Amino acid sequence: MNVIQRMQAPTPKFFKTLRAIGLALAAASGALLAAPVALPAAVITLAGYLTVAGAVATAVSQTAVANEESEYDDDGP
Repeated sequence: MNVIQRMQAPTPKFFKTLRAIGLALAAASGALLAAPVALPAAVITLAGYLTVAGAVATAVSQTAVANEESEYDDDGP
């Protein structure tokens, strides 16, 4: 299965939820980074880390696919 097929395959419900949480996390932290007011350095640093975490969670959950059939029988390989 190549990357294109993996991205187009159905995603399990848990990973859909995780993807939505990752997108929300990235969006909220992006808003903090783009805020026109001066924020403490700790908040800016935390927002940067949350942006990366949200992007990684979204990308990983997008590539998870539902396993329709196992490659092996119940008896083993």
